[in-house]
Amino acid sequence: MARTDDDTWDLGNGVGATATGVAVGRALASRAPAPLINDPFAEPLVRAVGVEFFTRIASGELDPAAVDDNGDFGMLGMADMMGIRTRFFDDFFVTAAAAGVRQAVILASGLDARAYRLPWPDGTTVYEIDQARVIEFKSATLANLGANPTADRRAVPVDLRHDWPAALRTAGLDPGKPTAWSAEGLMPFLPPEAQDRLLDNITELSAPGSQLATENLRGASDAVQTMAERIREVTEQWREHGFDIEMTDLWYAGERNDVVEYLRSHGWQTSATKVSELAANYGLSLPPRPGNEETASALQYVTATRN
Repeated sequence: MARTDDDTWDLGNGVGATATGVAVGRALASRAPAPLINDPFAEPLVRAVGVEFFTRIASGELDPAAVDDNGDFGMLGMADMMGIRTRFFDDFFVTAAAAGVRQAVILASGLDARAYRLPWPDGTTVYEIDQARVIEFKSATLANLGANPTADRRAVPVDLRHDWPAALRTAGLDPGKPTAWSAEGLMPFLPPEAQDRLLDNITELSAPGSQLATENLRGASDAVQTMAERIREVTEQWREHGFDIEMTDLWYAGERNDVVEYLRSHGWQTSATKVSELAANYGLSLPPRPGNEETASALQYVTATRN
């Protein structure tokens, strides 16, 4: 089903199901022989969502190597990519906190559990923004698991297409102090003009010394189309193992601004790293898989500091 300007979701359908799929990737990455991350909440959160296929993969009952052709958007490829991606954003927040930043904002937080598992310094406030049903589900599930945040966690239930800056200020964000922002796995789910608005709002709310971690798709129009095709291919293979969720037509195609160039033109000092370079930094060699070369050439991980 194609996206609309006012569509909503929970974690078992549409855009929300991609957040659950990402948590599956974190669960697999946490069980890797030499794991880059440790997310003890990923598997129980996936189990609580209740999508049987995802639960069987996350728990180890179903071999991820047996369900698709193992491309970058297949289960084994996703385990590698989620390990790299999660480690990148984990390190970003830890480094920002070490530099004295005591406000963190996780945009489109989904099943992200960083407010519970990272070693936040005393006095840190972590704001999580997502749709109300997603926020409520995660908060209740982690409470039932007996998990406690390691920072002052403040959930902000608001759609990023609405006036989330006002909601964030109401929750306590001080725009006069530096903030660490993450926009992880988010940009292709926004229309091109909404991507620009998101970055404009982040800039407006960011005092000097604020930091941002996000991703950039070079040649985004073609890259988004490629991603959609690859997801369509692998989900058709998953259906042979009981997967019954529609996960196509979730991304917005069309020309969009390059994130790195846009941030630089709006007063940010930026650094972009290719997936292959990031993997090498972590001592990981990505095996050749269908789609690897396209992803490696298009996807960049970006950090930026507000001047």
